Amino acid sequence: MFGLIDAIDKFEPERGFKFETYAINRIRGAILDELRALDWVPRSVRSRAREIDRAVAELEHRLGRQPTDDEIADLMDIPVSKVRDQLGEISNLGVAALDDVLGFDQGAATLGERVADPRGVSPENAFQDIETKHILADAINRLPERERLVLTLYYYEGLTLSEIGVMLGVTESRVCQIHTKSVMSLKNRLGS
Repeated sequence: MFGLIDAIDKFEPERGFKFETYAINRIRGAILDELRALDWVPRSVRSRAREIDRAVAELEHRLGRQPTDDEIADLMDIPVSKVRDQLGEISNLGVAALDDVLGFDQGAATLGERVADPRGVSPENAFQDIETKHILADAINRLPERERLVLTLYYYEGLTLSEIGVMLGVTESRVCQIHTKSVMSLKNRLGS
């Protein structure tokens, strides 16, 4: 948006360029400026990372194997200790964006789409579970005190209906009736 606004303010039609051509470059520049401002890694570290990457690629091509730190230092004409320091700084760059595209064929997908959740839960399902728990908790909190107590003792404390009856001073069948009424009430509230 800022790039577009800037393009509108600074566009000079008398120069003979199409607005679209001018605006695309201004917008692209604004996006890159914002991305650089949001980057937590200094530009100098990124620049050194690219230099080392180019040196490693050249040496791998030339040698046919992974180069040593000494070989990288010789090619870059810097001390080995500096190469190791820079590699240490660069190791912090090992963060991958989940929206990076992996592959360019028809089966191309983002990293986030290919990283499996070890629990087998999709983000949508996880959100739905959290939302359902909030709705259920709200519905339970609206129940009368005695019904809330029966549900809590039965489902969260693991007590049997007869144990709950002893605690409340009622029969097991009465606890069963309270439980059934509570569950029906929750179904009706959650259904609406």
